[in-house]
Amino acid sequence: MFPGMNPRKVQQMMKQMGIQQVDIPATEVIIKTADKEIIVTSPSVAKVNMMGQETFQISGEIHERKLSTVPEIEEEDVKTVMEQANVNESTARKALEEHDGDLAEAILSLTKSD
Repeated sequence: MFPGMNPRKVQQMMKQMGIQQVDIPATEVIIKTADKEIIVTSPSVAKVNMMGQETFQISGEIHERKLSTVPEIEEEDVKTVMEQANVNESTARKALEEHDGDLAEAILSLTKSD
């Protein structure tokens, strides 16, 4: 933690200041945001409690992965749209994709009279 200092003295000083630290044997840490995941592999994780406030210190190899914003279209949803709008599978799937998986919107878009 502090280079050149005796780890025992550091622990004693932290205890006097009301700081408790516990190492956590994690194998992977994943932080999810709205558009990506931050993955920390081979992490070193410590939970620090300072005057009732808990925080985590994490270090390791960091990788980022973008999240897919395309909704997963279920086969059951496709069948429902096919039946309700009386269309084929590809038309139903396309309508669901255009309306971000919203069944009602997909059906309405296919059944509106022009």
